[in-house]
Amino acid sequence: MADRLMLLDTASLYFRAFYGVPDKITRSDGTPVNAVRGLLDMIARLTVEFEATHLIACWDDNWRPGWRVDLLPSYKAQRVAESVANGPDVEEVPDGLTAQIPLIREVLELAGIAIVGAADHEADDVIGTYASGARSAVDVVTGDRDLFQLVDDAHEVRVIYTARGMKNLELVTDEVIVGKYRVLPGQYVDYATLRGDASDGLPGVAGVGEKTAATLLGEYGSLESVRDAATDAESTLSASVRSKLTAASDYLDVAPRVVRVVRDLDLPTPAKAGARLSAVTGKKRAELERLSKDWNLGGSVTRLLAALDTYS
Repeated sequence: MADRLMLLDTASLYFRAFYGVPDKITRSDGTPVNAVRGLLDMIARLTVEFEATHLIACWDDNWRPGWRVDLLPSYKAQRVAESVANGPDVEEVPDGLTAQIPLIREVLELAGIAIVGAADHEADDVIGTYASGARSAVDVVTGDRDLFQLVDDAHEVRVIYTARGMKNLELVTDEVIVGKYRVLPGQYVDYATLRGDASDGLPGVAGVGEKTAATLLGEYGSLESVRDAATDAESTLSASVRSKLTAASDYLDVAPRVVRVVRDLDLPTPAKAGARLSAVTGKKRAELERLSKDWNLGGSVTRLLAALDTYS
């Protein structure tokens, strides 16, 4: 089997699991375990179905990095539960999910699944760095459209998009992005900047939606060229669009740096991170089975172990 690296946008997946699996599934003390169960089932299915040989659970060491907020204060502002002066802001997360996150990490570690984060960076940046430096095919698993910027058929990087649920996974390639958005993956950062994204606190350019953003990039190629055209009296850009771009000038100065994922973090190689998948044996397997019983994780651990057993 040829090597294939699978990169998990872990928070995206455990949030999806939390809302997709009934929260009536609990430990004996009433603590919900639906996110843990759901995430493990996702991993068990994805690794086998897409023939991953290596797996990294990419982690948000900082879900709202200060350097991005300094550039664009509205970035993810609507998700802040508590501002912290000298550290990461506290994200608004349901109590039932917060209680499960330490257990998620513990279970992944016992299963031998590599967990990698980076100080003052999001999981997206970890994913971007590994995807850009990989020497094998890469599958990025996420429900976040921002990571479409990484899609690259020439380097065998694709996205397994989970937004419509695990029963309706979408394999996102160059062709899919062009067909759906009428831009190339390499233009996606500029497209997202122009269009905006309310869920991330990106206002976009007022009056410029998906269709106009795609048309502009189709004609001019890049946001930089679009902005040059807006200041060129000889260009064919309409007065209306010129006005909109001019009004959004301050935003356009900084937003691409916020949207663009970092691709050059200093991270351990997949090999050093322990990304190669293998069967869980010995004390770790026994501990995982004990934890499964104590936390009522049931068939989810059994299915994960069975999936990993195929790598023995």
